[in-house]
Amino acid sequence: MAGDAGSGLSKGGMKTKVMAARTATAGGCALAITRGDVDHPLAALGSGARATWFAAQGDPQQKRKAWIAAMKPRGRITVDAGAAQALARGSSLLPAGVSAVCGRFGRGDPVELADETGRVLGQGLTRYDSGDADRIRGLRLDQVEGALGHPPRGPLIHRDDMAV
Repeated sequence: MAGDAGSGLSKGGMKTKVMAARTATAGGCALAITRGDVDHPLAALGSGARATWFAAQGDPQQKRKAWIAAMKPRGRITVDAGAAQALARGSSLLPAGVSAVCGRFGRGDPVELADETGRVLGQGLTRYDSGDADRIRGLRLDQVEGALGHPPRGPLIHRDDMAV
């Protein structure tokens, strides 16, 4: 029933918006379609402006992990046996458990996680770029500030940003 753009002022029409809502909800995100021609449309939405809501399908965290697992890795982080066991239990990856950093990647990029035999354990979004990750590999979190010159950003990869 949703149609294409009806005027020169609209962007894609309702059909495009409903298709975007289908994609977003399948990915675990809720979505609202509301008026965009008012000042501060998000504030208006937060204040109770009329909107059509589309509920997320499935568990957003599981959907996010599936999205992370499907990304093309930009590098590889090799972990020692203790870190591999911790990852299997659902823990975050700390720099102390990293034995090697390969590839060139930025903060927030997906990286492959492997054990020292080369077996791929999963994938995650790193909080450090490849240069910093290499500088802090093998270090405890209380040693990271000394190596980088600024406080640590927490674990190398947080468990919420990892698909193992």
